[in-house]
Amino acid sequence: MRRTFAPLLALMLLALPLAAQQAPAPAPPSEQIVAGLSRDDVDITTSFDGSEIIIYGAIKRETRIPQGHPLDVIVAVEGPAQTLTVRHKERRLGIWINTGRVSIGSAPSFYAVATTRPLHLILPPAEDQRYRVSIPLAMRAFAGPMEVEDAVPYTAALIRLRQANGLYRQDDGTVRLAEQTLFRADVRLPANLVEGFYSTRIFLLRDGQVIDTFRAPIEVRKVGLERWLYRLALEQPFIYGIMSLAIAVAAGWAASAAFRLVKRP
Repeated sequence: MRRTFAPLLALMLLALPLAAQQAPAPAPPSEQIVAGLSRDDVDITTSFDGSEIIIYGAIKRETRIPQGHPLDVIVAVEGPAQTLTVRHKERRLGIWINTGRVSIGSAPSFYAVATTRPLHLILPPAEDQRYRVSIPLAMRAFAGPMEVEDAVPYTAALIRLRQANGLYRQDDGTVRLAEQTLFRADVRLPANLVEGFYSTRIFLLRDGQVIDTFRAPIEVRKVGLERWLYRLALEQPFIYGIMSLAIAVAAGWAASAAFRLVKRP
């Protein structure tokens, strides 16, 4: 009996990997994003005062548009992540002192969200937690032990500061959607950008569910004199410091000479 079942058991074990390989692939989403960017790189020069990226696309579908279920699009542009520390100061006995701090391990240097309708109406909290779309959830990690009981006031303060500087922005209703098929979003990049690769994410939603996503990179880099000075400061800080000191001395001497010429009778 053992000799009879041994070959059958061996054949069954050999057939398992083959059956797993022949498992059907998951079906593609019924609606898919086909998108592009007006440009995939931004050059920072000495006269750079910001730029604008046009993100456009269409919805590819194999069936008719569902009626009574509005389609929504969310576009998020995220800059390189940074590690930083947010401190809280209080005035005690006439002196401002640090009373608490929170170290954030990953906060985007720039973050902009554009939507077809108000974000809280089209993106449920569960989907937001999954894809981390809203600005508070864009900060992904805390570094080191938590020294305060509640970190929310610290992250909220960071968001307020960066919103005031134009680095964090939520633009509800700025994505234009035509005939439930074509969409366009204009994202303004400020002048105080950090060099690096920026990530563009596009989310397609219907009935509060993300049904497809699209990603595209944007490279932001310094060029010309701006890049030369930037690289010099990083790679040759001593030479950069001597050059800065020489320029400052020369500028002071020139200003003094000009003042003497003006005061001369």
